[in-house]
Amino acid sequence: MKPLDLSPDAPWRQRYRTPVVAGSQVAHSDKSRGLAISNRDGVYQLYAWHVDSGDLRQITNAPAGVVFGGLSPDGKYIYYLRDEKGNELGHFVRVPFEAAVDTVPEDLTPDMPPYASFSISQSLNGAKLGFSTGGNDGFTLWVMDVAPDGSLSAPAALYKSARLTFGPTLSANGEWALVTSAERSEKMNYSVYSLRTSAPGEIVHVLQDDDASIQPLGFAPVQGDTRVLATTNVTGFDRPVIWDAATGLREDFPLNDLEGDVSPVAWSPDGKRFMLNQMVGAHYQLYEYDLDRSTLTKLNHPGGSYYAGYYFDDETFYTSKTDAQNPTQVIALNPRTGALKHVVLKAGDAPASRPMRSVTFPSTDGATIQAWIATPDGDGPWPTILETHGGPTAVKTDSYSAFMQAWLDHGYAFCSVNYRGSVSFGRQFEQAIWGNLGDLEVDDMAAAYQWLVANGIAQPDAVLLTGGSYGGYLTLQGLGRRPELWAGGMAVVAIADWTLMYEDQAETLRGYQRSLFGGTPDELPEQHAKSSPITYAGQIRAPVLVIQGSNDTRCPARQMRMYEDKLKSLGKEITVDWFDAGHGSRAMEESIRQTELMLRWANRVLG
Repeated sequence: MKPLDLSPDAPWRQRYRTPVVAGSQVAHSDKSRGLAISNRDGVYQLYAWHVDSGDLRQITNAPAGVVFGGLSPDGKYIYYLRDEKGNELGHFVRVPFEAAVDTVPEDLTPDMPPYASFSISQSLNGAKLGFSTGGNDGFTLWVMDVAPDGSLSAPAALYKSARLTFGPTLSANGEWALVTSAERSEKMNYSVYSLRTSAPGEIVHVLQDDDASIQPLGFAPVQGDTRVLATTNVTGFDRPVIWDAATGLREDFPLNDLEGDVSPVAWSPDGKRFMLNQMVGAHYQLYEYDLDRSTLTKLNHPGGSYYAGYYFDDETFYTSKTDAQNPTQVIALNPRTGALKHVVLKAGDAPASRPMRSVTFPSTDGATIQAWIATPDGDGPWPTILETHGGPTAVKTDSYSAFMQAWLDHGYAFCSVNYRGSVSFGRQFEQAIWGNLGDLEVDDMAAAYQWLVANGIAQPDAVLLTGGSYGGYLTLQGLGRRPELWAGGMAVVAIADWTLMYEDQAETLRGYQRSLFGGTPDELPEQHAKSSPITYAGQIRAPVLVIQGSNDTRCPARQMRMYEDKLKSLGKEITVDWFDAGHGSRAMEESIRQTELMLRWANRVLG
């Protein structure tokens, strides 16, 4: 452990301030217009992207940031959910592409109460707009007509469900829609329904696999084409499937020669090829499949992690790329070979950073766990940060993290664990925790601890847990379930009581929680208590730091205040820091403040 570097220009602060481009898209029928998500002004916001020149012009100026938006196919409008201080409850709005940052947006649903939403999309011919809302009455999918002059009709309900439901995904001509729902499963397995947008609620065909999940990527980007590219895990690992929404015909692609999950990423513009991503041990590998030739081509692309790719044209594939030493930026690949063509939207220059390496180790029940390790200069063992990612339906990959590098700068080792419940390791691995949260994951954290100590990386009395969202939950759960292992824990936007959280959270997350547990807290009270960190408050031995958003509708404030009160009543050491935003910070200076708080706290706890 090194002395704290809290100077104004410390390298760890500079990394947070480095501009990155977290995502992008290009208008389908006007390739000169695009949309980008960047933190170049200090907070993640939406930017109008002038593709030919590469210039970005800020569109949103929300204090808590905006990290999700959509661009109309003709490039004329930018859509996003306008909420209050990052609480993820509000209305979808739009502004013209040419809008200034202070332009008052047009509210798409002025007569609706505030809602949570997962998505908004538009048919490629521009005729239909679709979005979802979650509220006390469950989930509703809506469609709106878009006139040639851009004016909008009132929203019409397309489909309603009490269970977790996504969509609608619209065909290129707007005549067909897909609904993705867990209502046919007691678990979090999804089926896909096709509907005509002219006939709300009338299911035409169902795409479903027994005891497996199917999720659509999208319709072929060709007018009149009703083929849908989707992912199924019926074999135990993700594989592509093409389904015709109009006829119900299906073609699976087993790809038996490939290991791990293989998921579709994007259709080619002519619908004759599609890009695939293979994940083995949390490593990315891209392939292109040619439908006419029935051939699969492995791309020889640079290493790292790839997100949200799309074909700019038939000969160019755009994707966001990152690794532990390089911030996220948008690059162009040759889709036939994988060769890097050029950098499309460049990240800023960051101070030198250290790499991470992949390791595996055994856990309980014969499970093999993958994790990422990074170590500082010098010889170990070191004080160590053990991180768990959010989700749980997520995965940690080789990606840039200013947070990780801050700890490395100060002489800590860093380990990020892909515990059971993480995606990309197969269906059995992902579903192992369903119905029994916070049990196997803690086993995997304990196994990581044993491996780190046995391999001379971690000092046995100086391992600190950390994580955000579900990772924050596991931090608190680990402190209570295996208190003998940890020197402390730092939980960000965390879950402490699943029952209280269910009472207060947005309906979108209630649906997700019901699917994870297999029922509501009223239906499964004992399991919700067993999975809640507050149940184990009396067993905690180490100091606890919690950083929580006061406007968070995913992990609401009340349950954390009750946890804080419980620990204090038991004489435990807990510090709770509240920040004025929602589920995490999108502002760089707030992220810096939180990291400094954790560095100071860890320095004090470990002495």
